[in-house]
Amino acid sequence: MLQHIPTHVICGSLGAGKTSVLRSLLAQRPSHERWAVLINEFGDIGLDSALLGGEQEGVSFTEVAGGCVCCVNGVPFQVALVQLLRKAKPDRLFIEPSGLGHPLQLLEQLRDVPWLDVLAVQPVVVVLDAQSSTLDSAVTAIEPALLAQTELCVLNKCDNFTAAQEQQWQQALAPLTVQCTRQGQLAYKQLPGHEQQVGQVPVADPFAAASAQQLGTVWADPQQPLCSVNAQTEAWSVGWRWHPTQQFDLLRVQLWLTQMSWQRAKCVLQTNAGWLSANAVDGQSLHWQNTEWRKDSRLELIFSQAQDPQQLTAELSACRVTL
Repeated sequence: MLQHIPTHVICGSLGAGKTSVLRSLLAQRPSHERWAVLINEFGDIGLDSALLGGEQEGVSFTEVAGGCVCCVNGVPFQVALVQLLRKAKPDRLFIEPSGLGHPLQLLEQLRDVPWLDVLAVQPVVVVLDAQSSTLDSAVTAIEPALLAQTELCVLNKCDNFTAAQEQQWQQALAPLTVQCTRQGQLAYKQLPGHEQQVGQVPVADPFAAASAQQLGTVWADPQQPLCSVNAQTEAWSVGWRWHPTQQFDLLRVQLWLTQMSWQRAKCVLQTNAGWLSANAVDGQSLHWQNTEWRKDSRLELIFSQAQDPQQLTAELSACRVTL
């Protein structure tokens, strides 16, 4: 493995735009660098790597699903990271924790053994949603201990902001650097620590014999999805992976989603309008866009309270196109 790999933690609440920021950075990757991305999701399905387009030249992905990386079993997280680093041998590592996670505990893990000399953790990037945050709530939402480790605040969804409003936010969050963005478009040169280079010193692999636990990918029946439920104190989620032969009626899916009060919805689906991706928070309308993902259809919903997974599965199944 490499030593002192520049490591960037991009954190923020659900729907703030962490994945959009990461997508923007991936598009600016220097051609001579290999990047690795570890994504944590509250649910078990694993959608963020699909929303990012999946494996691409020079970039390797892995996911730790089923809760925040700081409270799930430590071994699966460390194994997943070891396997990612071994496979990618990256010049740079990005970690996107769940919006329901606790980034301070994650940072403590990354700065402790066995990662002490493997990773060079850079100042944190915090992503805030300008449309759902006020000045007061934004400042109080960032824990003081996390604030001390943060250098850049990406204020996303600033489409209608005036220069005066931007200045107010910058003053409120000082001494942090505040970057107002639209659709998470962050310039790579603004990423804290982007100039740091990896040191190529081999280190021991303390978890070589372990294996990660992942959701199965084999469909016993292509007509039936792989379904996973994750019930925790913070929230309740359900997710599905459908065989790539299954196609969904876009209008039916849209109408179905509008009938529920979810906290977060994310999906990549093969529809009668092509392969599309979307994500939204708090029951907002989904903005659909084309995606290069073709492996399978995935949809995940996060609720504040438990739902009936069998009923939801039947309702989603009814949204498919009958061939």
